[in-house]
Amino acid sequence: MSTNRDLDRRVLRRRREALTSDVSLIAAEFLAGFQAVQRIPRPAVSIFGSARVLESSPTYEAARTTGRLFAAEGFAVVTGGGPGVMEGANRGAREGSGLSVGFNIVLPREQAPNDYCDLSVTFKHFYARKTMFVKAAEGFVIFPGGFGTLDELFESLTLIQTGVIDTFPVVLFDSDYWAEMLHFLRVETIDDGLVAEHDVERLHVTDDPAEAVRIVADAWREAIASGDP
Repeated sequence: MSTNRDLDRRVLRRRREALTSDVSLIAAEFLAGFQAVQRIPRPAVSIFGSARVLESSPTYEAARTTGRLFAAEGFAVVTGGGPGVMEGANRGAREGSGLSVGFNIVLPREQAPNDYCDLSVTFKHFYARKTMFVKAAEGFVIFPGGFGTLDELFESLTLIQTGVIDTFPVVLFDSDYWAEMLHFLRVETIDDGLVAEHDVERLHVTDDPAEAVRIVADAWREAIASGDP
């Protein structure tokens, strides 16, 4: 029996005969995602972070508080729909009587859906799923995480840098966690002329859930006021 990982591996191999069926599968997943985004009747924020964070950790609690505060501001909270930071943010949104959204992904481990999503879609392909995080959101809040979280961070920065999407706030939560990465970007990439300083400085860093919410909400209100929501 073919697994979801087999499907992705098959699609990404150079030589494939079943092009039409592969493209149809991907198109159907994009359509389901777009339809789900249309069902979010309010501004939204995408919150990212590790699936490995424990419920007892300060990071989980900070994500939960952040989700609750976004709900109080009238925002839907969109996450990857899994455990850890994602569960904390979805849980907080649910507790704040907001709309809690999970765009899950089928993985061999770690990514069982959490119990706090009002609207949920499970994807097989990362690229379809990541598109929905951007399409739905007025901003990103990024908690500590691993390769997947870093991928979502740098993809958002690339899309903004290249003008594919409008500039929107990207907030890094936990200044201590992100300090070494930011140092590397400033000392290596900027000093070597590989990245423009303003592309790095567009990142907001905070340890305060309320500030994270304020940054995203203020940017959204400014966009509305300028006629460019």
